[in-house]
Amino acid sequence: MSAERVRANLREVRDRIRAAAARSGRAAETVRLVAVTKTVSLDVIRTLLAAGQTDIGESRAQQLRDRAAALADLSTGPGEPLAVRWHMIGRLQRNKIKYVVPTTAMIHSVDSLAVAEEISKRALAAAEEGTRGKGRGSRVGTAETGRGTPAVCLLEVNSGEEQKGGVMPAEAPALASAVAALPGIDLAGLMTLAPLAEDPEAVRPVFAALRQLLQRLNREASLPRPLTELSMGMTQDYEAAIEEGATIVRVGTALFR
Repeated sequence: MSAERVRANLREVRDRIRAAAARSGRAAETVRLVAVTKTVSLDVIRTLLAAGQTDIGESRAQQLRDRAAALADLSTGPGEPLAVRWHMIGRLQRNKIKYVVPTTAMIHSVDSLAVAEEISKRALAAAEEGTRGKGRGSRVGTAETGRGTPAVCLLEVNSGEEQKGGVMPAEAPALASAVAALPGIDLAGLMTLAPLAEDPEAVRPVFAALRQLLQRLNREASLPRPLTELSMGMTQDYEAAIEEGATIVRVGTALFR
């Protein structure tokens, strides 16, 4: 698809985000758009980046690693690297975590303590490597790799579909407390995948429930700091998600049709 079409779609999505945020009494700046690029080429991603869309989401760990490496040399000017923020939004297997830490700015799909423990181990190792490399010009923690430690993570909550990942809501308080206590991890909030529905109103209760769960965790769970991020809403329902409190929406199809 043409670069002009991508830019036009991006403008439309941003306009819709702005309008949905206004309806919920918030500024557009309180909602982060993550462009889901798993089905498009590197050239399309470059078009997005040139248009100022620097939050990029991938659902496959190895593809995220490879694309981050391929685009690591982009810059906004002489000596100024472009700060691409990579988001891992797909289900994450333990043996693939090495591909996304420390490259990613945020991991949206933590759904077990075992996954969180592996992220913690990898984040601490990356931080140690960065410390050792400071004297020899290491770029660990710069725009090339996304960030150092801690690894910013979201707890994925199951929306009621057994075939999808995520912790069940009743188990979320205990898991959130355990994950937040791990060294090298910054647990920032919650994520969910709503069921596919033609009418966004059909899944609005899913988004409201995630917001209420975040509020409950902040009241009742043992956390080092309050959770603030709600990653919910995709092409078919992101406006309803924003109206229910989303701080991050993950949009792909609306950008590339």
